[in-house]
Amino acid sequence: LDCRAFGGQAGASARIENYLGFPTGISGQALAGRAFVQAQKFGVEMLIPVEVVGLDCARDNPDGALHLRLADGRVLRARTVVAASGARYRRPAVPRLAEFEGRGVWYWASAIEAKLCSQQEVALVGGGNSAGQAAVFLSQHAAKVSVLIRGPSLAASMSRYLIERIEATPNIVLHPYTELLRLDGDPATGLAGAFWHNRQSGEDYRCDTHNVFLFIGADPETGWLQDCGAAVDHAGFVRTGENGAAPLESSIAGVFAIGDVRSGSVKRVGGAIGEGAAAVAQIHRHLAPVV
Repeated sequence: LDCRAFGGQAGASARIENYLGFPTGISGQALAGRAFVQAQKFGVEMLIPVEVVGLDCARDNPDGALHLRLADGRVLRARTVVAASGARYRRPAVPRLAEFEGRGVWYWASAIEAKLCSQQEVALVGGGNSAGQAAVFLSQHAAKVSVLIRGPSLAASMSRYLIERIEATPNIVLHPYTELLRLDGDPATGLAGAFWHNRQSGEDYRCDTHNVFLFIGADPETGWLQDCGAAVDHAGFVRTGENGAAPLESSIAGVFAIGDVRSGSVKRVGGAIGEGAAAVAQIHRHLAPVV
């Protein structure tokens, strides 16, 4: 079931460069399209667009099943449910941002992105702990990391130990009262530069960067799980593998979470695919009769 189109965040990506088996890269739409056809080959029934608005997990129904409530009033019954509803990454109101997602604009900093930034200047937007951790990590590879924050300092939003790490790292430069203004380049060849604006001085600055990292938060798509009271972390992502549950099972027996919606996930396409495969085995164990 999907309320928009198959593929989610990955399907909307202009280019995916780090998925196994596609050394020259592939568009998110093409990769998701292939997955859609492959799933159909194995008999999966797709309902798109269909919005799930609630989950009844009381199991006091006559059939003892989980009940998924759809926006059109229908109810689907299931013995297990996999939540792969993802998250909406917060995006600043910057022109052409979508054109460069996956082509120089990133919402995660892994070893792959770090390698792309080797000995280059990069820009990072955000002032929370995830932004601070990413800045410290990228500083080990990039020549310079410019951190853009809207406020006067990091004190209100970042842990003290991270602030001290940043202050002690010479190639991390903090830009307070600063916001990303616009992006430059050709989507076919990637990002070529970024402009930002200092609200205090009124000055604009251009950085000849090929990589901009956005760490301004993400909102998990978990509203439909709220009626069941699924355990979530401080940011609202579904916690799994606790209190004897299977590694990908939520606090609700028979309800599993994979991909971006899961607390602690790596927010990568390959990671989500791997979790999906692992969830299949865990579902089989859940459904197996007790001997």
